[in-house]
Amino acid sequence: MNFTRQTAFSNPGSYAPLFDKLPTDPRELTAVLRNVITHYRDPNVTLPAESAHDINHRWIDRLLATDQERHDAPLDVPRAAADRVGGCCRDFSLLTVSALRHQGVPARVRIGFADYFFTPGWHHDHVVVDYWNGSRWVLADPQIGPGDWPFDPDDMPRPHGTGTPFATAAAVWTAYRNGEIDAEAYGVDPSMPYRGAPFVRGYVIGELAARQGDELLLWDVWGDITESFDEAGAVFIDEIAALLLAADDGDEDAAAELARRYAADDRLNPRGQVTSMSPTGEVFHVDLATRVSAPAPSRAGH
Repeated sequence: MNFTRQTAFSNPGSYAPLFDKLPTDPRELTAVLRNVITHYRDPNVTLPAESAHDINHRWIDRLLATDQERHDAPLDVPRAAADRVGGCCRDFSLLTVSALRHQGVPARVRIGFADYFFTPGWHHDHVVVDYWNGSRWVLADPQIGPGDWPFDPDDMPRPHGTGTPFATAAAVWTAYRNGEIDAEAYGVDPSMPYRGAPFVRGYVIGELAARQGDELLLWDVWGDITESFDEAGAVFIDEIAALLLAADDGDEDAAAELARRYAADDRLNPRGQVTSMSPTGEVFHVDLATRVSAPAPSRAGH
């Protein structure tokens, strides 16, 4: 994939001019974009009830439309935290990717798990940004910004296995299959059931989809994302994870094989349809081409 080109999800559409005057220094850029979104689970902010459905903004142009309906101002004009768009790590990261691509910078979201939030020993599902600075890929967490972190959030250690603050879903799955980690320590939150091997396995599929330009919501379900799997299902994801790790290391043949498999395999490709298990408690069938959502019967998933 050409990581400079906007996807259907990152495309700002008619709101692209909002990006024209944003800083080109990525550190300054992410500082501005944190002014647009408040994490919907931020313990220090109470978002108004009318913001509850903000988290279902799958497309960046819709996120920007919501922002502009509320503020009608450039993105760097300060917004009160409670008046920002409610979102999550995926939204901070995809908005950053969208702005970087608008500036001609190759950028992509990375899906995996972070060990630097809230609970010691717990690895929260997380999305960060990878961008090309002209000589190397730089990993950044646009959600958190500067602070008391044991690393620079604007230039994080490269994900390598599970020994870095952020580990990709493919690396976590591979470590689980090698008996190196307890997958039960990887998930949304220690108090919630969304964790463990099936959860990590689903995120490998999500990681592949994002790499191929389908930067979907973390609670979208499609293809072979299920609550359980057999050994054949595990081996299948072993292969995808191995290819993702090889592609991360610069193996162009692996990247081409991932693209081929994604295009051909209904277990991996949503084919324009997902079931969205929204944190609001609602379940939707979503047509990604028409952007039409319809209520669906509840089903297991995340």
